[in-house]
Formats: sequence, C-alpha cells, structure tokens
Amino acid sequence: MKHISLITLTLQNSLLILIMHYSRVMPAVNGQRYHTSTAVFFNEVLKLAFSLSMALYEIASNPKSPETSTVAGMFGELGRAVFTGDSWKLAIPAMLYTLQNTLQYVGVSNLDAATFQVTYQLRILTTALFSVVLLGRSLSLRKWLSLLLLMVGVAIVQIPGSHSSNEVLSIHDLKDSGSFSAPRAIWELKALGNAAAGQLEKRSATYEGIDEDFAAATPQLDASIGLIAVAIACMISGLAGVYFEKILKDSRADAQRSTVWVRNVQLSFYSIWPALFIGVLFKDGEHIAKTGFFAGYNSIVWLAITFQAMGGVIVALVVNYADNIAKNFATSISILISFLASVIFFEFQITSAYLAGTAVVLAATYIYNSEPESKARPPPISVSDYEKNSGPSYFDLEAVATAGRSPMRSDARTTSRPGTPTWERMRVRTPGLTPMRREV
Repeated sequence: MKHISLITLTLQNSLLILIMHYSRVMPAVNGQRYHTSTAVFFNEVLKLAFSLSMALYEIASNPKSPETSTVAGMFGELGRAVFTGDSWKLAIPAMLYTLQNTLQYVGVSNLDAATFQVTYQLRILTTALFSVVLLGRSLSLRKWLSLLLLMVGVAIVQIPGSHSSNEVLSIHDLKDSGSFSAPRAIWELKALGNAAAGQLEKRSATYEGIDEDFAAATPQLDASIGLIAVAIACMISGLAGVYFEKILKDSRADAQRSTVWVRNVQLSFYSIWPALFIGVLFKDGEHIAKTGFFAGYNSIVWLAITFQAMGGVIVALVVNYADNIAKNFATSISILISFLASVIFFEFQITSAYLAGTAVVLAATYIYNSEPESKARPPPISVSDYEKNSGPSYFDLEAVATAGRSPMRSDARTTSRPGTPTWERMRVRTPGLTPMRREV
C-alpha cells in the first residue's frame, strides 16, 4: 500500500499541473477560452458530489445508526453531522481554498509547468510560519535552515535565462520600441510571414479587437503576474491549512464524531458559494452572459477540473499510508516529471539557474521533512551487575540478618554498644581462615 500511495501522490502532483497548464495554452476551442471561475465552481461541485456519496455510504453501512433504513433518515443523519457544532467555522478555510484554486489557474496561465511546480514549494515555508504564529509550535534550527535554503532555491529558479527567441513581435513589442532583427535568408522571411499570417486570423479593425484576438489565439506568459499569483496562493494555502488544523484541535469532540468525508462535505459546501457568487457572477458574469457558461470547454478542460477536484481527496486518503520519505520522493519525482514534460511538450528551455534552483529546493524539502534519528539514552549502569557473585558480602545486611544467630546474642538489638562478632559473622567476614573455637 505504501508504493501505491507513492505512485498516487506522484501522479497527482505532476499531472495536475501539466494538464492545467496545457488547458490554458492550448489552441482555443471555437475561438474561445474557458473561464477559470467556471472551472473552480465545477471543481467544488464535483468534490461535493463525491464526498457526499462517500459520506452517505458510510452512514448507510454504520450499524450503530438505526435511522438509516430510509433515504430520508440517511440525509437527516448526514445533515446533523454536517451542520453540527461549530461547523460554520469551516467557511473561512473554505473561502481561502477557493481563492487559492483561482490563483493556481492564474499561476499556471503565466508560468510554465516546471517553474510553477518548483515555485509552489513555497507553501512549505508559509505553512511553517503560520504554524509557529497560530499554533505556537517551535521549529528546530535544522528546519529554519531548510526554510532559508528553500527561499534561496526558489529565487534562483526565477533568474531569467539568456536565450534567443524566434517569436513574432506583436503590436505591444513594436509600440514599446522592441528590437527587431531582419531575416537574413529568403526561407527565414517565408517562415516569418507564415507565422505572422497565422496570428492575423479573425482580427478586427479596431485596436481593442486586435488585442482580444491576439490574446485568444496566442496566450502570452507574464512571469511577474505568475510569480505574484503563486506567492499569494502559497500564503493562502499555508493559512488555510493551519487554520483548519486549529479548528479541529479546538473542537476535538466534534472532530472525533466527524469522518474525513463529512469534513470534505463541509468544506465543499462552504466553498461553492464564493465560487458561484464572487467568481462566476461578479468576476466573469458579463463575459459568461455573452459567450456562454461552457465556452472553451473540451475533454482537456474537464480532465483538469477532475484532477483538481480529486487531488485533495486522494491526498487525504493516502496520507495515512505515506510517511515523510514517501512524500519527499513524490515531490522530487513530480518536479522531475514536470521538468521533462515541459521540455518535451512545451519547448521549455533548460537553464543552469533552473537546474541549480531545483536542486536546492529538492534538498531543502528533504531536509525539512526528514528529522534526524534521535539517539536513545543508554540504560543506567549498575556496578553490582558486574561484581562476582561469590557469596554474601559483609555489608549485605539482608544476608547477615537472615543468617543463623547465636542464642546468646539474640537480645543484642536492644543496646547500642557494639558487640563482638559472633561465629557466624566471623565466618562470613574471613572466609579464607579457619578460626579455632574457644572452649570454656
């Protein structure tokens, strides 16, 4: 089961980012790209449906619940489990998780998958800081050094590499006086013309129309926006996780009665409303009214939504079987898979800064999650264990007291004056001599 957990964590960590990134940079579906707010909303709907089904199955298979014989009784029992106690407090981490999912789409839309995967490891730093502030935990010097090393590694990855670009200049590049190198051969001019002709599809005569058509046809990656989005998402991820843990610790009685599926139902229920009202209606309501709710959807988009919805559930299931070493391997392998896939499918250009930064991030992650083995204190040494057991000692009061006594010395206990050692004590004291008995 440990190997299955390792494979599941690796696939979930790597494929989710790759599919999400491709869904944002792939060719537009019927000239439209899907709205990320609808994807986040469907993510919560799928998570709620799956968690609701598993919670109902647990309630139905529980022999201690007599009211689960009917459908109404099952839903009543589930309602009391979901809306009991202080479950309303989960609305705060639910809203934070919704915002985090939205910022994830912004990050993968402006960063390549390999850079996003490495940069997103900053959530280890934010989780540690919030656990110190909110939960009062203390970190060892080893963990603080690993967190500092993590920040250095992420900063190295963000160093831009010097590489030549053969992309066609846009109007923004020409407007900002970007440098333009003329083609040196006729075939280079032909290739440049074909690339430019491919970008002129469906362009209108207005300046705003050109911007919209160009952005829809060829999405441009903005590393600054992507880095800011990932940094905020990491902060929100750390805050939401630590706050959720604090809620569970403050309400241990309710936490013991609630299963993992009931907790997922609570989080998904409170996450749907901000995703619907703030994301779909307020943020993208005008565009959705023009293009439609499912504009730009295809199988890749639905696969990305499904992976994101099942990601939290998969992690919650396998966390009981995967230890820190398995998590380190899953993180390392997922970063390597994202790196290789970005090179093969997304023409990611390898730089020395990226390789060095990735190595530093992997080392910091391993150091933070792996604690050194604590050396057990050796048992106390007893000198008596190493003495020869040749017989009772003179100072062994217990043995002396139980030895045979002379009847004449039976009442010597009542006086404090020292007396002459009896025959039995003399024999114990000098085992090598044979004293002569004095005859009277």
